[in-house]
Amino acid sequence: MSDDGPQLVVDDRDPVPPYEQLRRQLATAILDGTLPDGRRLPPIRQIARDLRLASGTVARTYRELESAGLVVTSRGGGTKVQAPRVAPDERRQLAAERAEALRGAAARYLHECRLLGADETEAARAVLDVAGAARPSGTALDRTGQGPYTS
Repeated sequence: MSDDGPQLVVDDRDPVPPYEQLRRQLATAILDGTLPDGRRLPPIRQIARDLRLASGTVARTYRELESAGLVVTSRGGGTKVQAPRVAPDERRQLAAERAEALRGAAARYLHECRLLGADETEAARAVLDVAGAARPSGTALDRTGQGPYTS
């Protein structure tokens, strides 16, 4: 995405299929307003290349989003956000789901750090190092955990 878009990440260790990981991230960004109505999404091939996924995987993500009414695709115009009106209760529910997903990701990461003999402070420092100045704003790690993903 661009500097003010979401940071898309696909985790190979997550049992959730890559298309669903992307769908969740994009749907959340659309519903919480991070991706505003009318915003053009990157081309399928670009996301596939950047995240080292098959184009069909990203295409499925876009089809799922279109079926849900969150994006609209037009020939020659690309895929654009079609943000629905979301009630405050739904926004709170989305925020709660996102927080739960983040807690799950953090628990998995902390478990792996402990297997390496690291404590919570070392684990947190590693996250901050990766997220810090070494990565410009608006980038994300690709599915291998290497390199920036920007568009």
